[in-house]
Amino acid sequence: MNTAATWGQYVHSASVIHRLDPRTKLLCVVVFTLCCMQLRAPAGYVAATVLAAGSMRLSRLPLRLYLRGLRPVLLFLLLPLLYHLLFNRSQDGILTEVFNLWRILLPVSIALVLTRTTKPLDLAKGLEVLCKPLIRLGIPVEAFALMVMLAVRFIPTISQELDRILMAQKARGLEIRSLRGRQRVQACLRLVIPLLATTIGRAEQLAMTIEARAYGNGRGRTSFRVLHFSRIDAAAGGIMLVYTLLILSGWRPW
Repeated sequence: MNTAATWGQYVHSASVIHRLDPRTKLLCVVVFTLCCMQLRAPAGYVAATVLAAGSMRLSRLPLRLYLRGLRPVLLFLLLPLLYHLLFNRSQDGILTEVFNLWRILLPVSIALVLTRTTKPLDLAKGLEVLCKPLIRLGIPVEAFALMVMLAVRFIPTISQELDRILMAQKARGLEIRSLRGRQRVQACLRLVIPLLATTIGRAEQLAMTIEARAYGNGRGRTSFRVLHFSRIDAAAGGIMLVYTLLILSGWRPW
């Protein structure tokens, strides 16, 4: 399976990050993302980078898993930087684009750590518990959590379907990697229709399965695993608070 795009793929490991409550990880990701939006000084970027790299290290997962996950995002974000290098060679414009790229990669890295270390069911359960107060406003929290879980879980499924289509075309003598220029672009565009058809078919099967099991809107359902905070979650929250102050200290004085 192509691990470069499998954002929803959970990788098991006996690490501290894996043992954290999903609510703790979700709150840390949200707080970290909000802090990255306010980054101004280089010291804040360094503090945020240390936190992201430390989270990857504590997960005890191979670094290549994260690098492969960041590769598609990095290739997409390098286009504005390439534009500035070719057409706008001013130093201020290039530095601004580099910091913007850095600011986007930081929350993407933390989100990748979240998906690698949290099972989709746990992620949906944590999101449902955190959004419980919204039920009073008439928002279907259970359905929303289920939708998020299925969306995350479908990412590796789509990747598997893409690999199957590529293998089928290769068996028929079509090797996309050997093509160049316009022919390669056209060959990639031809993958859209079969990939979309198989994805819609998978979605219909999943909808019928959920309906056959009388899942309904999910309200009032009990859970096998009961979430509870531990000392590790308290320590993680304290570390996130300290790093939040360090990150924001670059643009707001103590």
